[in-house]
Amino acid sequence: MSDASEAPSVEVAVRCKSWLDEQTDAAMLAARAAEAALAETVGTGHFIVDISLSDDTEQRGLNRTYRGKNSSTNVLAFPQSAPEAAHPGPPLLLGDVVLAFETVQRETVEQGKPFADHLCHLVVHGVLHLLGFDHDTAGEAAIMEAHEVKILAGLGVPDPYCGIM
Repeated sequence: MSDASEAPSVEVAVRCKSWLDEQTDAAMLAARAAEAALAETVGTGHFIVDISLSDDTEQRGLNRTYRGKNSSTNVLAFPQSAPEAAHPGPPLLLGDVVLAFETVQRETVEQGKPFADHLCHLVVHGVLHLLGFDHDTAGEAAIMEAHEVKILAGLGVPDPYCGIM
């Protein structure tokens, strides 16, 4: 059994009031999804992940500044430290995950998915990016998606890729 001081810490900031208007506790779901992703991939450790529940306007600005794309996107991940750099001492900030409410909400309607399920999927996806997973090639995508499906199943969320070609 691990020491509580070694448990990952997930901090969630609700930066857009619309997240509070949903019929779900978005902050709690985001934290739970991030903790599940960390537990499945790095186990216990002295890690911190920050999650911002934002809006399309802020997300567009971040996407433009850091990726050169003048559009919003559902989730952005900003890695800070690799988990293999972890060592005894102060917690290691893995990075930040930012989600845009309007885009997430629109996608749930377009994809016919429950809002809570899509939120969990995007948080898990973002945390995996912080941990070095990517989907630039078919092989990388298959590995990342397999981790996502396994983590989400543990949260009771169906396979988000089922039926997607």
